[in-house]
Order: sequence, then structure tokens, then C-alpha cells
Amino acid sequence: MTEAQTTAIIAALLVIVDLVIRVIAIIVVPRNRRPTAGMAWLLAIFFIPYLGILFFLLIGNPKLPKARRAKQDEVDRFIRESTHGVERVSDSTKWPTWFEGVVRLNRNLGAMPLIGSNGARLIGDYQASLDAMTDAIAGAERYVHAEFYIFAYDSTTERFVDALGDAVARGVEVKVLIDHIASRRVKGYRRTIRRLTDMGVAWRLMLPVMPLKGKYQRPDLRNHRKILVVDGEIGYLGSQNIVDRSYHKRSNIRRGLKWQELVAEVEGPIVSGLDAIFATDWYLETGEAPSRDELIPFEQEAEQQDLDCQVVPSGPGYANENNLKLFLALLYAARERIIITSPYFVPDEAMLRAISGATQRGVHVELFVSEIGDQALVYHAQRSYYEALLRAGVRIYMYKAPFILHAKHFTIDDDVAVIGSSNMDIRSFELNMEVSLLVRGESFVREMRAVEDGYRRDSRELTLEEWMRQPLRSTILDNLARLTSALQ
Repeated sequence: MTEAQTTAIIAALLVIVDLVIRVIAIIVVPRNRRPTAGMAWLLAIFFIPYLGILFFLLIGNPKLPKARRAKQDEVDRFIRESTHGVERVSDSTKWPTWFEGVVRLNRNLGAMPLIGSNGARLIGDYQASLDAMTDAIAGAERYVHAEFYIFAYDSTTERFVDALGDAVARGVEVKVLIDHIASRRVKGYRRTIRRLTDMGVAWRLMLPVMPLKGKYQRPDLRNHRKILVVDGEIGYLGSQNIVDRSYHKRSNIRRGLKWQELVAEVEGPIVSGLDAIFATDWYLETGEAPSRDELIPFEQEAEQQDLDCQVVPSGPGYANENNLKLFLALLYAARERIIITSPYFVPDEAMLRAISGATQRGVHVELFVSEIGDQALVYHAQRSYYEALLRAGVRIYMYKAPFILHAKHFTIDDDVAVIGSSNMDIRSFELNMEVSLLVRGESFVREMRAVEDGYRRDSRELTLEEWMRQPLRSTILDNLARLTSALQ
């Protein structure tokens, strides 16, 4: 066989392989995938077939392994069956007419019930929230459960971490869950792990990517939750990680970036809901099955308070996008006002239509985002939606540099609010394990309104006229980033 013939055969085989890849991709890729994501993957595979198929095999499955999802289903079924009648909520005749349907939606998707007689306060100062959590740990008598996307032992968090060690020393059970990839990327990761080990803290990595140890799933499926529970009596959740405000990144320090967070301190029976999320995640990482009391302690007596609350877990361990469906339900339910705060706002088509539909029926809609970004790809993808939002009548407020508005919450009318770890982007809807807290109560919404008023004072409003003066290069970058955001 001549060299020319060999070359011709190799070329023919490559053409055949390329054709087979494209045909298989058309059959496999769009299945059970949102149309935009399916189209983006097909374009990637068609334009760069070998590289595209490699990336698809690596990160193409947006769900956790089947065995892990089965465990999640098992826990959810137990919670759903065991919490009938524990609600003890406030007078339902005072609820908005649509609220009961939203609660039922969350119950069906995430298993957790709506619970009454709760209290809460918001903490918007970075150091103050760390101090509050540290003081709660210092007063722990039975146990401390901490679960954070990023957990670092540094000069800012030293008191918090040392308080965990002090709790262990006085006989308190201390368990800590840390997202593997997110925390490993932060400077001082090994020092943090050594410190926890030396203090005797029981710690585990969440969603570890350790293929040589048989621990592997799509590497960008992460546990993004931020939860602290002390003695089942006080809990914290929100946007803040346990790390210095700069995240120890040189680029952040060089630009002088500072993170602005919001944390909710809650008390009452709903703390049991947060603890149930922790117990479930501990079970998923360790195989140590939780007891009934760890999952269903809602029967505890509580001082009568005015907030009805529901914990809403979401993520790739669920068949549905629990957080997205909650957000959409609330957007469609709003009658007067919607105020959204999200550091990474990359809506899908359904959310974009829900927001534009709200403005078209006369609902006042505001969006708080950062003036500058810390993640270029997400920042530009987010910007690509500004024109459509502004034309729909959404008022966009840009929180002034050098702050990154990292808080994640929104309010509906004067009755309902949501706060938690979930951004309003495709990553949080599909790839991240998140936790949100639905709160019904005018006192909490009033407190949230005060926070929003503060944001408004520290922001500048973006107008359509200003936006239309954006240079062409920015528009190109924004649109390219928008295309890549669909590769989920």
C-alpha cells in the first residue's frame, strides 16, 4: 500500500468518525436537556467535534450519580411522610391567595414543610455576621453543624474556627462539611484542614473529585450551601462563606474588591429544617444514616413568633430545578413589587419571560447587581440581558465599586421574601446544590426593604440610553459569554 493510499484511508476514517459523532450527538445531546443547552452543545460538537465531544463526556451530565440521587430520594420520602401536621403556621386567611400553591410546590419538590412560629434577623455587615456565628458557637452545649461552600482558616475567620475547637474541647459534637473544589482553590487550604484535624473537628469534603479513590462526578457540580446550626436552636444561612473578604485572590486584592453579603439568623422550629439539610448532606458524604430526630425534630415547642418559613433545597441531586420553579412561581404571583438581588444574574428564557410579564401587568420590578464583576464570563453573560430587561421596564441598580454585591435574595409585594445561597443563573439552577429560605411575614419583608434601601443609596441606576452607548467590543464579549453560559 502506497503512502498516498494510507493517507486516503486515514482521511476517510476520520470523515466517517466525524459523521458518526455528529449523528450520535443529534440523538443523545438534546435528550432531557433544555433546548438552549442542547443547541449550544450541538454547535460545540459540530464546530470542534473531537474537543466538543471530549468536553461533553466530561461535563455533559448535569446530574449527580444515580446512587447518590437515590439516597436523596430516600431521605426526602421519609421527611415528606413523617412531617404531616407539624406546620403550626399563622392564620392562613391572612396569606396572599397564591401563597398556599407555592408552599405545596416546594413541599412536592423538596419535601420540607412550611413551619410557623419563627423569628429572624438580617445581618449585612461582613464581620458582624462572622462575630454572631462565632458567639453562637461559643455558647453551644450539644452540637455545632457547619456547612460551607468555601471554608478557610485565616486572620478574618480565626475566631470562628478557634471557637469550633473550643467547642470540641468542652465536649460539644462539631461536624463540618466543606466543598472540595471551591475550598481547595483558596489559599491556605491545607492549613485549614490541618487545623480542623488537630482540633478534633469531624470534617468531610463535599462532592470530592478523587477518581483514584473512587470518588468522582462531573467536577463542576458543587455544593454551594452556607449553613450553620447550633444546638438546633439557632441557625444561619445566606450568601457568606467562611473566608477573608478578599478570598485571598491576588486579582481581588489588586482591584481592592470587597464582598457585600447578607446573612439571616433564624430561630424557632425552622432551624430543624436547616439541620435536616445538613444531616442529609452528611449522610450523602459519609454513608452515616441520620436518625429520625436529626431529620424530623419539628415538634419542638417554640415561643410564638410571627414568621412562617420553609426550607427549599435544590441542586443536581433532584429531578427538578427546585429553586428555579420557586422563583418562577413567585414572579408570576407578584401583584405590586418584585425586588431581586443577585450577584450572578443569567436568567433562562422562562425567567426572562416571567419578569417581562410582571412589568407588563404593572408590577414594579427592580434588579440589584454589581457595577463591576469578579468572574469575567458570568459578568459579561449577565450584561447581555440588560437591554432586554431595561426595554421591559425593569429598573437596574448597579452597586458601586469596589464592592461585589454577593447577597442573594428577593422580595415579593409586602408579604414574602426569599434568602439563601442561590444565584439566579443556570449554574445555581442546575449544577449547584443550594438552599433557600421562603419567609412569609411583613416584619421580615420590612427588614429586607431596609436592606434594599441601603443598596439603592449605594448604587447608581442604569438607563437604557446609557446602555445603548456601550462600545461594540463590549457587546461582542457579552454575546459570546451568553452563548457559553448555555453549555450546562
